[in-house]
Amino acid sequence: MPNVNDMRWFKQQFHQKIDAALQGTPYTLDFMTALACQESGEIWPILRKKDLSLDRIVELCVGDTLDGRSAFPRSRAELESVPNGKRMFQIARAALVDMAQFINGYKDVAKNQNKFCHGFGVFQYDIQFFKNEDPEYFLERRYTNFDASLQKALGELRSATKKLHLQNKPTLSDLEMTHVAIAYNTGGFNPALGLRQGHKSDDGRFYGENIFSFIQKSKTATLDGGATTPAPGPAPTAARFEVISTDPLRLRKEAFKDQNNPESNVRTKLPHGHIVRALATEPVNGFLEVETEFGGETLRGFAAAQFLKRV
Repeated sequence: MPNVNDMRWFKQQFHQKIDAALQGTPYTLDFMTALACQESGEIWPILRKKDLSLDRIVELCVGDTLDGRSAFPRSRAELESVPNGKRMFQIARAALVDMAQFINGYKDVAKNQNKFCHGFGVFQYDIQFFKNEDPEYFLERRYTNFDASLQKALGELRSATKKLHLQNKPTLSDLEMTHVAIAYNTGGFNPALGLRQGHKSDDGRFYGENIFSFIQKSKTATLDGGATTPAPGPAPTAARFEVISTDPLRLRKEAFKDQNNPESNVRTKLPHGHIVRALATEPVNGFLEVETEFGGETLRGFAAAQFLKRV
C-alpha cells in the first residue's frame, strides 16, 4: 500500500500537470493522488525505487487480471471475437508480461498464456471500454502517456460527478469526492451502503474506504518533504484527553462517520472518563487521532474531538 513518501514522490513528479488539468474542476491534487494510489498503487511505488525513467514507470502502470468479472471481456476468447480483438489481446498480454518483470505479485499469473491486463494507465481505464467506447485509446497505447491517462480519468470523473448531481458545486468535500470515486469504480453510488462499495480488497476493505483513507493520508504528503511518515507510538509530549460523552465513544479506524452505517469502521467503544493520548495536533473532519490502552491492547484510531476534554 502506498505510504506518505510514495505520495510525496507522486506529487513531486506530476503536480504541475495535475494542477493545470484541474483548473475549473472541483477535484484536488490530494484526491487525484488518492485515486492513483487506489488504481495503480501496487505498481508505481515499487517502480519508483528502481532504475527506470518516469516515462517507463508510467508505461508499466497496468494491472487487474482478476477472473470472474461480469463486464466485457470475460475471457481471451471473448476479447478476440470482436473487431481488432486479437490485436488488443496481444497488447494487453504484452503489457502484463512486461510489468510482471518488476512486480512479483504478477509473475505467476503472467505464466498463464491466456491471461492479460484489464486496467491501463496510472488511473486505470478499463478494457471493457475497448469494445464500444474508445478502442483507439488502447490500440494506440495512449495510456502509456500520463497526460492522456489523466485526461481520460477526468472525463470519467466528470461523468460520475454528474450522476451524483454534484456537477454544479465549485468544490467538493472529501466525502463527496469519495462518493464520486466510487461511481468512477462501479458506475454508480448507493447512499445506503456508504463507503462500503466498489472493489473489495483481500483485507476486507472496500474501494470507497480505501479512497477516503488515501485522501486523508495524501494531505500529509507535502511537496517540500516537510511531513514524514508517523512513527509508531505517541510523541513524548503527547496531550492526554478524557472521554466526556455519556455514551461510549466510538474509536474509529478512519477519520469519518458513515451517516448511513454509524457502526462501520468502529474499532471499539471507550467508556466515559477513559484517557487517550493525542497523536495529532489538529482534528481531521472533526476526529482526533489518538492512542490508548484498552482491553489489554494498545489501540490507535480516530475519536470525535467534541467528546474529548484535555487533561
